Amino acid sequence: MHSIQRYQEFVLDYLKSEQRDKEPKNLYEPIAYILGLGGKRIRPVLTLMSAEIFDASYKEALPAALAVEVFHNFSLIHDDIMDDAPLRRGNETVHEKWDVNTGILSGDAMLILAYQYFEQYEPSVFRDLAKLFSKTALEVCEGQQWDVDFENREDVTLTEYLKMIQYKTAVLLGAAMKMGAIIAQTSTQNANFIYDFGLHLGIAFQLQDDYLDAYGNPETFGKQVGGDIIENKKTYLYLKAMEFASAGQKEQLMHLYSIKPQDNFEKIESVKELFIATGASAATQKAIQEYTQKAFDTLDQLEIHADKKSILRAFGENLMGRKV
Repeated sequence: MHSIQRYQEFVLDYLKSEQRDKEPKNLYEPIAYILGLGGKRIRPVLTLMSAEIFDASYKEALPAALAVEVFHNFSLIHDDIMDDAPLRRGNETVHEKWDVNTGILSGDAMLILAYQYFEQYEPSVFRDLAKLFSKTALEVCEGQQWDVDFENREDVTLTEYLKMIQYKTAVLLGAAMKMGAIIAQTSTQNANFIYDFGLHLGIAFQLQDDYLDAYGNPETFGKQVGGDIIENKKTYLYLKAMEFASAGQKEQLMHLYSIKPQDNFEKIESVKELFIATGASAATQKAIQEYTQKAFDTLDQLEIHADKKSILRAFGENLMGRKV
């Protein structure tokens, strides 16, 4: 087993080794750009780590890890277009740096490139990886559509919201870990448990992302703080605020989520104050802790050495240790 930093380095080295100067440049340069923006590369790290948790070499998992990273970044390009987001990881988004059409086409190409990395595996492993990847990719699209739909609905429930973030975000973390298990050819039971670990951690991660979107530091968060509020997204924070709010607070919150002012500063600050006043902020932090614990509870069922369970737990604690 290696440190998270080493796994990140392995992913980056493999990414660099796979990059080629290809034509047309306006298709491939945006791909290199988004992949080069950095980030923690959590998903490919999970694939490498999972392979070694089940006694395979991380090297065997590198193609699948890069497939996950390419797919994730494909989804970010398209999400940024849909959200009209100006920043990604503190840099210009692809559609801002180039244009929307370039972002769409380069994103499409990334989805195909992701599949191509699975071709490096023997037929039985390729089949299992491709089957999991197809299922996960479609779920991510379903989650994104629900996310869009919820912007124009006033009756979104917490259950619906949690299902949306499970599909949009968490299933890819679960799949990234299960891919490592498939490559290591561990038991089906182990593969399913490691998927559940990633899934629950992914839900906690997205809830934390929602929280940081409102209360994060833009320099460390890497995205536009208050973006969800600007877009009137019915996040966990919003839904909990509506659940706990007095009649007056509810009316104020609904009004704020019905407007799109030219200057969003006052709107963002007013909404954040309501999240705190209603108890929604504290409830969201509690939910983050609960889903993190659900992830840790699955570790008890894995048939691996206790030292490796400790490594997975430490990873989860590190991942959820992001600061505002």
